Amino acid sequence: MTMKRLLLITLTVMAVCCSCSERVRPKAGHVIFIGVDGVSTPAFKDPTLLARMPNVKMMMEQGSYTLGKRSVMPSSSAINWATIFNGLPTEQHGYGHWNSSKPEIPAVLDNGRGMPPTLYTLLREQRPEAESGCVYNWDGIGPLLDTALLDYHLYDPGYHNPDNYTMEKYTQERAVKYILEKKPAFFTFYIGDVDEVGHRAGWDTPEYYDCLEETDRMVGIIMQAARDAGIFDDTIFVYSSDHGGSDKGHGQLQMLHLETPFILYGKNIRKGHVLDYPMMQYDLPATLAYALGLQIPKEWRGRPMTEMFK
Repeated sequence: MTMKRLLLITLTVMAVCCSCSERVRPKAGHVIFIGVDGVSTPAFKDPTLLARMPNVKMMMEQGSYTLGKRSVMPSSSAINWATIFNGLPTEQHGYGHWNSSKPEIPAVLDNGRGMPPTLYTLLREQRPEAESGCVYNWDGIGPLLDTALLDYHLYDPGYHNPDNYTMEKYTQERAVKYILEKKPAFFTFYIGDVDEVGHRAGWDTPEYYDCLEETDRMVGIIMQAARDAGIFDDTIFVYSSDHGGSDKGHGQLQMLHLETPFILYGKNIRKGHVLDYPMMQYDLPATLAYALGLQIPKEWRGRPMTEMFK
């Protein structure tokens, strides 16, 4: 074999290996993201308050977490949930107001439908066979999702219709039913009640912590649904939020407004690990993409928190 031919074979093998390295195998067969609006971090630092959230406490003890994930600014819901789904900061995704339903300025990426590609877009393009869905009880979530590419999405008015609503009923009839029937590869279950209570009664109030406790029960119900569906051992569970708050609001330059928890638990997640470097909101979707085995667009700002995985 000539030296020239040997060099050509070597370069070819290197190119194939580089190509393969860009593709990350899924870390689990299923990723269930429990997104809770308006969760500030003090309750997670107080042992007495954390004891009222046994499911989340277990996730922290048996998984990996940080309590310092920082929101993009301003720390309002639509802007930050846009980042959570599309991996871009405010100035790049173009959603600029508290209740934005479409970008106010052109996004750096466009999916052809007037919005940036989302995690769901990546999943549909790269793993077209994968089942995906989202259930949410704030109508502001739908416009941020690229719902045309979801197998299932459902808005339930929830706390806006209190005469016919309990969080447990919402969870059982919507999220549990979907998990049992479809065993989705990626599912987002959005709960808006904590933020609603924060605005009505205030952050750091008994009502606020009562709602966090009730939300924790819903985390347990979701996990039990995964067990009943036979996918628990092959699932990564994610718990996080868009922003925190103080008094009866958020959006200001205060750490209580900007810092939120990010918790991973389940298959291939390190146990008892606390992230030791900063995490931004746009790192969240990059981390979920990594867990799902998806290639991240070069335009995304975020980086996957690989330290949290085995």
